[in-house]
Amino acid sequence: MRLQKFADISFLIFSENDDASCSTQLIDGDGEFNVTGIDKFLKGVKLAECGLSYAIVSIMGPQSSGKSTLLNNLFGTNFREMDAFKGRSQTTKGIWLARCVGIEPCTLVMDLEGTDGRERGEDDTAFEKQSALFALAVSDIVLINMWCHDIGREQAANKPLLKTVFQTPLENLEPVLREDIQKIWDSVPKPQAHKDTPLSEFFNVEVVALNSYEEKEELFREQVANLRQRFFHSIAPGGLAGDRRGVVPASGFSFSAQQIWKVIKENKDLDLPAHKVMVATVRCEEIASEKCSDFTQNQVRWIGFNWKRPHNLVLSQVLAESSVQFLEAVSLKAIYFEEGVRTAKRKHLEDKLLQVVQPAFHSILGHVRSEALEKFKEALEKALNGGEGFSDAACRCKQSALDFFDEGCADSVVEHADWDTSKMRSKLVRDLDEHIASVRDAKLGELTSRYEAKLNEALSGPVEALLDSANNETWPSIRNLLKRESQSAVTGLANDLSGFKLDELTQDKMLAKLEDYARGVVEAKAKEEAGKVLLRMKDRFTTLFSRDSDSMPRVWTGKEDLKAITKFARSSSLKLLSVLSAIRLDIESDNIDKTLTLALVENKSNSTSTDRNLNGTDPLASSTWEKVPSSKTLITPVQCKSLWRQFQMETEYTVSQAIAAQEASRRSNNWLPPPWAIAAMVILGFNEFMTLLRNPLYLGVLFVGFLVSKALWVQMDVANEFNHGILPGLLSLCARFVPTVMSLLSKLAAQGNIPATQGGQQNPPPLAANSFRGGVSSGGVSSTGSSHVTRNENGTEYSSYSKDD
Repeated sequence: MRLQKFADISFLIFSENDDASCSTQLIDGDGEFNVTGIDKFLKGVKLAECGLSYAIVSIMGPQSSGKSTLLNNLFGTNFREMDAFKGRSQTTKGIWLARCVGIEPCTLVMDLEGTDGRERGEDDTAFEKQSALFALAVSDIVLINMWCHDIGREQAANKPLLKTVFQTPLENLEPVLREDIQKIWDSVPKPQAHKDTPLSEFFNVEVVALNSYEEKEELFREQVANLRQRFFHSIAPGGLAGDRRGVVPASGFSFSAQQIWKVIKENKDLDLPAHKVMVATVRCEEIASEKCSDFTQNQVRWIGFNWKRPHNLVLSQVLAESSVQFLEAVSLKAIYFEEGVRTAKRKHLEDKLLQVVQPAFHSILGHVRSEALEKFKEALEKALNGGEGFSDAACRCKQSALDFFDEGCADSVVEHADWDTSKMRSKLVRDLDEHIASVRDAKLGELTSRYEAKLNEALSGPVEALLDSANNETWPSIRNLLKRESQSAVTGLANDLSGFKLDELTQDKMLAKLEDYARGVVEAKAKEEAGKVLLRMKDRFTTLFSRDSDSMPRVWTGKEDLKAITKFARSSSLKLLSVLSAIRLDIESDNIDKTLTLALVENKSNSTSTDRNLNGTDPLASSTWEKVPSSKTLITPVQCKSLWRQFQMETEYTVSQAIAAQEASRRSNNWLPPPWAIAAMVILGFNEFMTLLRNPLYLGVLFVGFLVSKALWVQMDVANEFNHGILPGLLSLCARFVPTVMSLLSKLAAQGNIPATQGGQQNPPPLAANSFRGGVSSGGVSSTGSSHVTRNENGTEYSSYSKDD
């Protein structure tokens, strides 16, 4: 630090001017640091680009001693100068900063507020001391402006100001003011280690005298020009500040000055070495944060770029190149700060950059995992469609997917980053296993469903037909059918399962499940048929009762054994009930058929049955069958008894109809009396017969009576009336006899009144013939009587009458 003293300063305007010389207030008169203004100023002069190649010059001295004028003439700045016509007054308030024009390297000059000003008064010297300490702490060169005739004085010579400067042990003054300076140095309290240290160990002092500008203008200009040359390359070895140490890098000047002023204002100890470390730490942190922010803003580039997985550039390469670029930029900005701080911050920045890119790394791993999973799904589906075994295809495709993932991880791994990819790989393995399990379950489900459908088709129809036939071989046939179809399905499923390489237990369970399904189909069909047993029984009874052995409709002529037919039909229906009463897949023999036959078909009127019923030992009075588990029971004995009773009630009408048909057939086919009656009539009626032969008129009367009787028989439908019973028939015939006779007489009278036609008499149509052919309708009663006329070979006609039921 060099202290310059100038004497006889005269007013002079420097001829060179530039926009960069514009000054800005660094600290105002109230001691407030102008952070915004100084940052804007430093950006304007591009101080941050200078690194360590810059110098700070400051000037202090009494108020109105020409400090601003000297700086403007010496460095081409534009500090405000005193107006000589207004007299001595405060011109500069606080501390101002400007750039020296044309001086290399970049040099900034600070113009401090003058001391001994009347504006602050005698007692307000705090700001003077604070600004002096601030200038001494931040400046490389300090100019102390003094009038030569003030040297040797106590106050006017700035001795209090010099004393304040020496209290900071930052400067040393040499020979021009040796006596006063040495006294001040000796009186300043010093640390024990530096109690006998000379002033020259800390300060370099030079004194330069300048002539008065007012008295010797040309000489003043010449002296100022010579002095200006000394500020060129002032920080080079041998320059005014060539031996400076602990320089704060240009990018940290603003923060350093701000912190120094803060410490000074708070009246704390100013530890400049620690301050330099603090500035280095803060600035390196700011630089690192700035670069890290730029790096973070480009993190989308990592995801978007690497998701496409280029072949010639991978994440590790991109990150390495980008990291080197960012770290070099940081190092370049922080190169002038403390090496220890710089190294620590570089390491911290590397860690922070890895933290920034780590989400992108994990995102890319996620994309690689998803891509591997999709490729696995496609490959597995293609292999299965090609007929490859499931187990072999799954193992091969899984290994291929894991190899693909490992390759993607290798491409994306960042050097020096200890990032674990095992968790993502484990997740991929879980996803692959889950997909394999789901596909295997789906395929096994398809296989099972296909064989179940085959079993359902192979068993449902045949079982229904066998149950409908209902005989002693029904359940043995069903068992054989079930065994055959189950073995076929199990064998086919076992062959198809070989490609899945299932464990023996799982495969056995699936085969057993298929067998159970086959049994379930049979049992379900049996339960379904058992629910329709009454309808089935009636259908079977109707079929067997109404049709003969050739399946032709049965005609009841009276010659059939109705009782035997009924018993056979009911026995067959009972057989159906017996077959559907229980599921006999595991039962070889039982007593159901025998029990039902004894209880329902055999004659219950015999003494044994009567005694059994009276003793309350009805075999059907139970809810279970002997030798049949309840789980296999479809119709309980009690239900069978109720169903049989209902069956008998609903089929009774069919049997009664058949009985009535037989009776009617007998009556229609048997009009002659018995042979004994005929013989009696011949013997007893011989005399009457001879009388008729002797008197033919009687024979004509009898013939007419026969015709009239036959007509009445047909008209009154006598045979049909007696079908409803003898007494109802008699009552009906008595009520209809007179009207019928009157109707016949009226018809005969009408026939007799018809006039004769041309060509002779018209023969009336024979009444009997009309009545005997096809039937006569009268009073709403229809007769089914008919007469048939046949002709023999000689042309003789014979008529016969038949009565249909």
